[in-house]
Amino acid sequence: MTLSADLTFTPPVIAPIADAALQSRLQHKIDHKTKPAGALGRLEGLALQLGLIQRSETIALQQPQMVVFAADHGVTAEGVSAFPQAVTVQMVANMLAGGAAINVFARQHGFALQVVDAGVAADLPAHPQLQSRKVAWGTRNVCVEPAMSSDEARAALTAGMQVVQALPGNVVALGEMGIGNTSAAALLLARLAGVSLDDATGRGTGLDDQQLMRKRGVLARALARHARATGPLQALAALGGFEIAMMTGAMLQAAADRRVVLVDGFIAGAAALVAHALVPQVRDYMVFCHRSDERGHGALLAHLKAEPLLALDLRLGEGSGALLAWPLVQSAAGFLNEMASFETAGVSGRQEG
Repeated sequence: MTLSADLTFTPPVIAPIADAALQSRLQHKIDHKTKPAGALGRLEGLALQLGLIQRSETIALQQPQMVVFAADHGVTAEGVSAFPQAVTVQMVANMLAGGAAINVFARQHGFALQVVDAGVAADLPAHPQLQSRKVAWGTRNVCVEPAMSSDEARAALTAGMQVVQALPGNVVALGEMGIGNTSAAALLLARLAGVSLDDATGRGTGLDDQQLMRKRGVLARALARHARATGPLQALAALGGFEIAMMTGAMLQAAADRRVVLVDGFIAGAAALVAHALVPQVRDYMVFCHRSDERGHGALLAHLKAEPLLALDLRLGEGSGALLAWPLVQSAAGFLNEMASFETAGVSGRQEG
């Protein structure tokens, strides 16, 4: 299979959040809270971002949604993972039974959780929390042919948009499940950001040194085979995964809807990389929640000029880091909305001179 040279996709229109007048009012409100200027550190910048996203001096975070996209990857045939492909469908079952880490954190923080079958290599029984958007039974082996056809890539992007369109609320967190997806993410990072494979490729689910060397060799072969897939759409189709493509579409739609987009770790970051390459304004709506322990994530964040809220050495995926950062997002909104100003509290401000 070869990719169509005319692979096209029309992303939704995303308005930039820049508004000089609103930004000035928000900054004035932040600076006149009962604290020294800048004393709440990066929470102040986060509050400013949230206000600009919502076009308001008062932030309302409503009906937060957690969506986990699951899919399999043909590259697992090359031995790039410490776990067998069957773990994908087993973990989806665990999530639907309420037993995964993401279930725990979603319950803790009040997120509605949905799992989307983007391309799991098995038939999944119906479940109230499962959406069937299966494009195919996993992607193809990128060492042999493109991971997906042009039509499949478009279908996955469109499905991701449709999933978000149907969601209530104004906050969406995106996670994933898919054995082999750190390989797809590393390939996209190398191709779209120019990061070396040594720096882009990590241990994934726990590879030892010998397995890591093998993984890097496999990914080098894949990059060489698809050397002409240089644009974001072509790279996504040739190298990516169905869950990454759907997350890309979901991020674009969420930004078009002016939702806050909580970006998890390395795999979600790869989707953010593709989305940003397609529509740069999408970056304004993204809150990067944590720096994962996967080797390439730091380079990916640096390429996007993103400073994550947490650094806890996580490497689980599922959206777990996004939900762990949620209290910080709430705190940023809370202080902007509820903290007294010097004037209302009768507290003396800073003395000049």
